[in-house]
Amino acid sequence: MNTSAVPSSRPLCIALVAGEASGDTLGAGLIRALKEIHPDAEFIGIGGPRMQAEGLITQVPMERLAVMGLVEVLGRLRELLRIRRELVSFLQQRRPDVFIGIDAPDFTLGVERRLREVGIPTVHYVSPSVWAWRKKRVLGIRQSTDLMLTLFPFEEQVYREHDVAVRCVGHTLADRIPLQPDRSGARQTLGLSESATVVALLPGSRNGELRKLGLLFLQTAHWCLQRNPDLQFVLPCANPERRQQMEAILAESDLQLPLTLLDGQAHEALAACDAVLIASGTATLEAMLFKRPMVVAYRMAPLTFRILKRLVKVGHVALPNLLAGREVAPEFLQDDATPEAMGQALLARLGPTPEREQTEAVFLELHQMLRRDADHTAAAAILELLQRKGRLA
Repeated sequence: MNTSAVPSSRPLCIALVAGEASGDTLGAGLIRALKEIHPDAEFIGIGGPRMQAEGLITQVPMERLAVMGLVEVLGRLRELLRIRRELVSFLQQRRPDVFIGIDAPDFTLGVERRLREVGIPTVHYVSPSVWAWRKKRVLGIRQSTDLMLTLFPFEEQVYREHDVAVRCVGHTLADRIPLQPDRSGARQTLGLSESATVVALLPGSRNGELRKLGLLFLQTAHWCLQRNPDLQFVLPCANPERRQQMEAILAESDLQLPLTLLDGQAHEALAACDAVLIASGTATLEAMLFKRPMVVAYRMAPLTFRILKRLVKVGHVALPNLLAGREVAPEFLQDDATPEAMGQALLARLGPTPEREQTEAVFLELHQMLRRDADHTAAAAILELLQRKGRLA
């Protein structure tokens, strides 16, 4: 892709919406790549601190969109519908050259459909899990979006089968994270001994995730510590609010742990650790890219879990397992997520074993597969769409 800046008769206006931290990372990289081609472009919509640092003017704080679970969203439904209604009205008046919904499909696809109806080209970045459940959603997506950008190669086929324009762009984190992480450098940054056995705890970046997993992860760490007193633990906190929440959970637990709470620094924690206990989600992809053995856990509202258990048609939930097509990281969901079960799996992954070597080899192969220069590939696909739609010369 030619990254030299080209003049345009008028600046492009590009609208983007991201609903959580992982989307904010994707959006920021995409904005950077688009600015290389169109440095005078204007970026509006909803995004987090990374997108705002790249120049996005956000209409509301991104955190207002971050809700987990089918049942949990009901308490915020009125607010979410109001935000979407006001955003659609604003963008229909502003008429950007393109709208890009980044993940958060229950919010962004509705925006895309309303904007496409008035002639604004639309892109959806990050495929919903249509291959896992509610496959008929593809029909709604076909009405809502002009282009689907997927992160993973296996997602493309279902869209092609339904005549949805699709491009697999890989994942920006696969481009940024080195194939061989610097374990020693990360330990030096975090003040950890080279000889220490370190477990990273990543119970999630959202309020609801910490409420459901924070204490459970601490209890699992304590179970492991009783059997291996030499362990050390690090827990990255996504922001000051999550740190405060985690400090309160730790204080209420009355557990004495050799635990260091970090401000951000999730990548340093993953590079430094020997193994990781982690909430299911995008963070499992990051742990995979750092080639770290992991134990995956998740809990949600009981009704949400019962609904999803009936609907989901795949055998795994963790991204590394989905990408590998088999279980390379054990999953403990809902009532199966206990300190003893997760602790046993975690301790088994700390030492050098043939299974650990095989896991690291699989993770390296998957990392290489996802390296596709995602930011620039996504930007090129979007600009090609704008040319087809007559929005660019």
